[in-house]
Amino acid sequence: MKKIITIFISAYSLLSASAQNADEILSRVEKNMSSDNRIFESSMIIHGIRNDRTITSKTYSVGDKRSFTEYLSPAREQGTKMLKLENQLWIYSPSTDRTIQISGHMLRQSVMGSDLSYEDMMDDRKISEVYSAEIAGSEIVDGRSTWILSLTAKVNNVAYYSRKMWIDKERFVPLQEELYARSGQLLKRTTLSDVRLVESRWFPMKIKYKDLLKQGGGTEFIITSVKFNQSIPDYIFTKAALKQ
Repeated sequence: MKKIITIFISAYSLLSASAQNADEILSRVEKNMSSDNRIFESSMIIHGIRNDRTITSKTYSVGDKRSFTEYLSPAREQGTKMLKLENQLWIYSPSTDRTIQISGHMLRQSVMGSDLSYEDMMDDRKISEVYSAEIAGSEIVDGRSTWILSLTAKVNNVAYYSRKMWIDKERFVPLQEELYARSGQLLKRTTLSDVRLVESRWFPMKIKYKDLLKQGGGTEFIITSVKFNQSIPDYIFTKAALKQ
């Protein structure tokens, strides 16, 4: 009996240590990936069934509550703007001169035919606020040694119930991720690359998304420039700014 209790205590200690280490890993990842605010320009390359499309944009964001995106090209998308305030999302279309709110089931729709949904774009919360984490193993990814983190949602309002992340052990950035439904179905895969040292933090400048329920070759999201902790005027995050 004493031996069984000892084994149980040892196993519990290992699980506690694993959870603690997973939390520490996530904390270091968030120091790289999160910021008080940021301004970045990007190109989104959508690899469709018949052809590819490239859409460029500029985004301003403050924490996980406010963001503003203006689409710059091509001409068909130029002037389209997107505003997020807390858990609300509006889109302005210059072709109709109308602003519509995206909510409910509409949040699951594709953004401009890409492999990202509006729900993906909305959720900028820190991973540690939304998921509990455990170390599930380690693996070599593209020549880099990584931890595999198993994440399970600890809140209800999430697009993905569980996730697996492959975290670079040296630079503390994700290199791969798998996103799952509550049923266990694999919904999306992402790969992150072109990791650069930007303002004293490691940051992936290229992310490829693949929606496994969608045809096509996936969507590449390439950050062409990024600046952290900038001074961003409050007026940008207003509905009035959508039509300016």
